[in-house]
Amino acid sequence: MRHNNDSKYDQGEFLLTATANNLLLFIGSYSEGEDEGIHICSFDGDREELARLSSISGVKNPTFLNVDENRKLLYAIGEGEDAEGKKAGEAVCFSFDSVSGGLTELGRKQTVHATTCHIQRDSSNAYLTVTSYHGGLVGLLALNPDGSIGEVLDVQQHAGSSVHPNQDRPHPHSSFYSRDGHYLFVQDLGLDLIVTYRIVDGKLVKHQETALPPGSGPRHLVVHGTLDMVYVINELNSTISALSFNSKTGLLALEQTESTLPRDYGGENGCAEIAISNDGRFLYGSNRGHDSIVVFAIDPLTGGMTTIQHISTEGGHPRHFALTPDGRHMLVANRDANNVVIFRVSPNQGTLSYSGKQAAFSKPVCVIPKKL
Repeated sequence: MRHNNDSKYDQGEFLLTATANNLLLFIGSYSEGEDEGIHICSFDGDREELARLSSISGVKNPTFLNVDENRKLLYAIGEGEDAEGKKAGEAVCFSFDSVSGGLTELGRKQTVHATTCHIQRDSSNAYLTVTSYHGGLVGLLALNPDGSIGEVLDVQQHAGSSVHPNQDRPHPHSSFYSRDGHYLFVQDLGLDLIVTYRIVDGKLVKHQETALPPGSGPRHLVVHGTLDMVYVINELNSTISALSFNSKTGLLALEQTESTLPRDYGGENGCAEIAISNDGRFLYGSNRGHDSIVVFAIDPLTGGMTTIQHISTEGGHPRHFALTPDGRHMLVANRDANNVVIFRVSPNQGTLSYSGKQAAFSKPVCVIPKKL
């Protein structure tokens, strides 16, 4: 496993220098095991500059990350092999130094018998969940008291199909917890379903299946901070759906679906990431093909969505993006442009503007900023 700690290096157009602030950006990417695929950077919001602090190899395709900022732990998915030499998912745990950005591997575990695309952690730090797009699987793993990865507790196999050519079998793409932590929402792109689970005695127990319009392809989900609403971005038909959530019954109900694309765009597109502002007033989604971020205003009473902006991501295939904890900036990972782009966020309007700054990284597909 190779480590690279650089406080100053030239990444394309911009010279990135380490700063004294304590906002860290964790980046996951498509990479071979021998290549550096996980990066930790500092982000100076005042100067709008990224500085790479460290990078690490030894994990193949660490395309999604989860950060426990309180215990200074980083969890990453990766690709491994099972006893028969077939592709399998693995989860890797690192500790990190919040000053130097240095990473130390604490252990790794095989998760499910197929490669995975997403990793999630519950708020009590008791469980990790992983989803396997190619295997149609959802895996539940225990976390030990020190945060290290424990045993695989349960694996659920989804079954079925839907109407789109990419929906010939199940494709669980992500898992997110309800605000109270009692329910786990799994977005299955292949089935046009949000499958709600409860965790009971270390097992995933199915609670509800919520159907979305045929051919939607639900990918990722975000939970509103105050309203009883969740929003799911649909990859295949380029929409976002708003659903009400009854916290007493744990049931979802579809309320509204809106396009993520301008009306005059007729090209190919596939949606990817979704996020909501800290104040719950604005919703964001990424378009791959149109290569843009769509911005919606959220009605404070009903949770309804109104489109207010489309803006170029300054690069191709924006697979992931994130708002900084203070809400002043958005960082966009463009896989095909090999860059992370810095956008400013209007605090009152919620709209985005390009800062003119970006940094080069190879095939970035996950960006997670944390205030430490």
